[in-house]
Amino acid sequence: MKKISVVVPCYNEEKNVDIAYSTLKKVMVSLKKYDYELIFVDNGSLDKTRQLITKIAKKDKKVKGIFLSRNFGPEASGRAGLDHATGDAFIGISCDLQDPPELILKFIKKWEEGFDIIFGVYESLDDNELMKFFRGMFYKLFNKIANVEIPANAVGFGLLDKKIMKALKSLPEKYRFERGLTSWVGFKKAYVSYKRKKRERGTSSYKFIDYIKHAERGIFGFSYMILDIMVYSGFLLVFLSFLFVAGYLYWVVAFGNPINASIPIMIGIVFFGGVQLLAISIIGKYIQVIVEETKARPIYIVEDTINT
Repeated sequence: MKKISVVVPCYNEEKNVDIAYSTLKKVMVSLKKYDYELIFVDNGSLDKTRQLITKIAKKDKKVKGIFLSRNFGPEASGRAGLDHATGDAFIGISCDLQDPPELILKFIKKWEEGFDIIFGVYESLDDNELMKFFRGMFYKLFNKIANVEIPANAVGFGLLDKKIMKALKSLPEKYRFERGLTSWVGFKKAYVSYKRKKRERGTSSYKFIDYIKHAERGIFGFSYMILDIMVYSGFLLVFLSFLFVAGYLYWVVAFGNPINASIPIMIGIVFFGGVQLLAISIIGKYIQVIVEETKARPIYIVEDTINT
């Protein structure tokens, strides 16, 4: 009998843990021909999430509890679940149940058809218009400049075959963008669309700045086009500057000095200074990635486990 590993990352989800467990348990029990395990990963919660997971795991041996020593970020909790999963397939789902657990049945059906990676892609999301705009812009930008392609509105909710799990575990990088890495490994992919629900209980710990950092991981981890643009822009500006200097010298010799004020000079200094600062900042971001990798620190640290 094959086993399905369902991983539930948690951070301050005391209002959702019990409901997530009972809902997922009901779905997994309905799969008569599969064994299963539920892995709750507590990412250093500050509320009663850890105690609730411990209570559930003590009464249900099919539940594993992984407790990280602090909050290492959403990518870390997903990776911790992946490392402790023992199933033939891996399914990640958020504890707030914005992604419907019933969709797991469709994921498994696609898996049985021979697909190795099944992405959950939401058609609509009850969110403010500004966030919808930025999400749409990110996916468009990423798919144009990155060396991999991810479906628009894809989330961490999906299924990975065991060989995909093995491939992801073999990737040593620390500056991780899991959706990009999942596409990068290749294999046969399928997509299941659905309508994502609005969070009903508790508040999301994900702030706008977290989305920005997440987008940075994707862009700087999978694209060098920004560096290419800066190189080409540098050549263009040098060429235009050469033409300007040559034209200006000719004008001075032929007609005298045409500049009677310092404003054009100041504009030029500010413009080229801004371009240089932008270029240095972009290079600095790539250097940051290099520094993170060379530190070779673990992605997460486990403080304790239960039923593992």
